[in-house]
Amino acid sequence: MADAARAARMAQRIKVIVAEALRRRVKDPRLEAVTVTDARVTNDLQHATIYYTVFGESEEQDAVHRALESARGVLRAEVGRNITARLTPTLEFVPDEIPVNANHLEELLRTAKERDAEVAELARKAAFAGEADPYRKPGEEDTRDEDSL
Repeated sequence: MADAARAARMAQRIKVIVAEALRRRVKDPRLEAVTVTDARVTNDLQHATIYYTVFGESEEQDAVHRALESARGVLRAEVGRNITARLTPTLEFVPDEIPVNANHLEELLRTAKERDAEVAELARKAAFAGEADPYRKPGEEDTRDEDSL
């Protein structure tokens, strides 16, 4: 069994190889807008998961996924020629959810900023319920009734 460091190095190498092969070898027009974002290889170096992003509608993303599945053999052969491993890992393509999550986080931050601005405006307009400074100061007489304590 290989170590995790070797698997990480191989994953980085596979990421570069697949990205270059998509740009140079695969002539499918559906794959022109694909960006390979990450690759992970199991510790036994048998399976590689490649994460990709493509901007566009869901129909375009489905078309890209089908194109990647059809080009899997060409890409695996290219990986096999360019890595130094006894066996060529199988390739699995998974759409990367990071851009979707980033957009969601940006929307949450925008909403929080708007709410903070609303609260700051309310605080600016607010008035004290009693006196501005409710604490007794030295030298002031206590005017409270002794029975109320």
